[in-house]
Amino acid sequence: MVEITTIGLDLAKNIFQIHCIDVTGQVVRRQLRRSEVIKFFAALSPCLVGMEACATAHHWAREIAKLGHCVKLMPAAYVKPYVKRGKTDAADAEAICEAVTRPTMRFVAVKTIEQQSVLMLHKVRDLLVRQRTMLINALRGHLAEFGIMAAKGPSGVKAVIKAYHEIKETLPEAADYALGALVDQLDCLGNELEQTEGRILAWHRQSDVSRRLATIPGIGPITASAIAAAVPDASLFRSGRQFAAWLGLTPRAHSSGGKERQRGISKQGDGYIRRLLVVGATAVIRFARPENPGRQWASALLARKPARVVSVALANKTARIAWALLVRNESYRSRVA
Repeated sequence: MVEITTIGLDLAKNIFQIHCIDVTGQVVRRQLRRSEVIKFFAALSPCLVGMEACATAHHWAREIAKLGHCVKLMPAAYVKPYVKRGKTDAADAEAICEAVTRPTMRFVAVKTIEQQSVLMLHKVRDLLVRQRTMLINALRGHLAEFGIMAAKGPSGVKAVIKAYHEIKETLPEAADYALGALVDQLDCLGNELEQTEGRILAWHRQSDVSRRLATIPGIGPITASAIAAAVPDASLFRSGRQFAAWLGLTPRAHSSGGKERQRGISKQGDGYIRRLLVVGATAVIRFARPENPGRQWASALLARKPARVVSVALANKTARIAWALLVRNESYRSRVA
């Protein structure tokens, strides 16, 4: 077999498409079944393998890298411009093969099994929180039909459940069954959520990177562990601004005819971490001590900008600080003595 130098691998559930380039510049195209992928790469000399950072990509990157190949993952949005025409697996594999050789291409670090496991906990937690919110809204809406209203927040939820138990005996059987099912599901979700957050906290305590990130004002164990697991190699970002842009916290640039304008934040990238950072920044503004540097900076900005804009700006700043700590392997040091 002619020595292969570069391979574009288009991932799928069962049938994989590959686009290979050999040392003479000739192109080889093939389809592989799932069971044939490892055998195919095991028979090749070490070469450059490109893949889109999509579902199962980190698994295949780890397995192929064990065989001695140089595996690089790329965001799918950055590969799309290299697709010549149409949407086929062969065209996608060719585009991946071309994109992975570009000197300006940005790559995604391959995550370990442990990091993916922690991110799985975060995704499960996020799902449980959304399901709990849906149940609470449903319970409030149904009880409102019986004239029961309550304040927002955790105290309001407890008041709603208490009110349900007080009028339970007077409700029709169908209504009692429906509301009881919601209350039982809330209790079950609460227990599952508590256990999930407990496992995240346990991982945070044994992770040096996560503990250092938690020293930053506005970043707690949940946010710190999410960043530590989602960013295996912070040096892939050239600057703190590029890291903040990856999280979608930087303004969208729009220029035409020599005029440059900046619009709202792009909201691209990891929406879960972005949301955690904005919530943390809001907490810093509201509850941090007056001498906290983050609050002082935000207070000066609040005099000129709306509160939500300031929260996002502080989240942007927090993300840049987090990048600096990751790259330098340091802990946060406040400028206030």
